[in-house]
Amino acid sequence: MADTTPIPAGLAGLNSADFDALVAAHQRELRAHCYRMLGSVHEADDLVQETFSRAWDRRATYAGRAPVRAWLYRIATNLCIDALRQKPRRGLPISRAAAAGLDQPIPPSINEPIWLEPYPFDLPGPEVDQPEAKYALKESVRLAFLTSLHLLPPRQRAVLLLADVLDWPAADVAEALGQTVPSVKSALHRARATLTAHYPESRRHPAPPPPDPALRHRLDRYVRAWETADVAGLVALLKDDCAFSMPPIPSWYVGRATIAGLVGKTIFAGPAAGRWRLTPTRANGEPGFGLYRRNDATGAYDGYGVQVVTFAGDEIADITTFRDPTLLPLFNLPPALA
Repeated sequence: MADTTPIPAGLAGLNSADFDALVAAHQRELRAHCYRMLGSVHEADDLVQETFSRAWDRRATYAGRAPVRAWLYRIATNLCIDALRQKPRRGLPISRAAAAGLDQPIPPSINEPIWLEPYPFDLPGPEVDQPEAKYALKESVRLAFLTSLHLLPPRQRAVLLLADVLDWPAADVAEALGQTVPSVKSALHRARATLTAHYPESRRHPAPPPPDPALRHRLDRYVRAWETADVAGLVALLKDDCAFSMPPIPSWYVGRATIAGLVGKTIFAGPAAGRWRLTPTRANGEPGFGLYRRNDATGAYDGYGVQVVTFAGDEIADITTFRDPTLLPLFNLPPALA
């Protein structure tokens, strides 16, 4: 919980400009924290603004006994818990059902706020991880971690994030959430057990991606396969047990042969060369792409969504395509391509 920001004796005397400057220094990491809690960038942005508004209203109650950063985290975390009581749990197709087969019809999309959203670029937050934290900051925004994290009830989720990602002592977590230390330790034990069951060491520590030149080469091949509708070229880049999903479609698929059959009869079906365009970005600490589909009536490429591509060693372990064009502006990507 180290914070180098000087602790003022109180905030009641600050004007709005000075107060805004003080709390703005924590905006980026609070956004990431609220995203972990809520699974939505849009909702996280709203909660951060609500946190600052609540902090301004309560500035007279701040006595300087703890860093401003900890005080803001306390407000933000409790606001997230309150918000989650009224929202359905978010996740990805892999956390909802078993993998689908090619003999099953593709189910209709579920266009409700039940899906995790991708997080723009790499993690914005403190410059260095907490050295003793159980989960590193970059790991804590990866889709595999978030999918397992969102199986937890909101309060357990908050306890685990504060204790195992931000490395807060149990006493500080208890004070922030208005709980006793024993209740925090009990919640943390249950949260760790659930996360271990769904997020084992093999997922925590996959083989690192290839060095940068080799990674760029593989990503170039990936883009070329999509833009030329080359099923064999795409499949050649995948692990044997690669996973493939496109929320809000609730089904997901695993394995080279299954993915080859799926894309061959859907996204690459017919005269598909030139149907897709990919624009590189970063998402959840992984390579990502803005995905655009050609509009045959206009010739332009309309926004389709955002892809997150996860590598394990030299091969792709997961492709998740979030079919939501409203996500593109979050990644500073245009809504359409000429």
